[in-house]
Amino acid sequence: MEKDVDLLKKANIYYDGRVTSRNYTDKNGVVKSLGIMLPGEYIFNTKAAEKMEIISGKLEVLLSGMESNWETFSMGSEFEVPANSSFEVKVDEITDYCCTYL
Repeated sequence: MEKDVDLLKKANIYYDGRVTSRNYTDKNGVVKSLGIMLPGEYIFNTKAAEKMEIISGKLEVLLSGMESNWETFSMGSEFEVPANSSFEVKVDEITDYCCTYL
């Protein structure tokens, strides 16, 4: 199994440390981010489109423009966020995630 990745050592820290992640580039040049969100409510803006995979935990997501369509995601589920948009999350329990920049 090949394990060629380029890890950016500096952490991305948001909301006073309640959300953190670290970016890496896989062997195919795809940029991803592995992170943790502590319980709370957060808003994120995107530049690139993103695919969020939930590794463990549980959260609710509201995509920009969806007004009141909160959806729940937990371990093994994923959702996509369009480029140049935003999304809100309500984290119910510590959530481990992988974000792929599309």
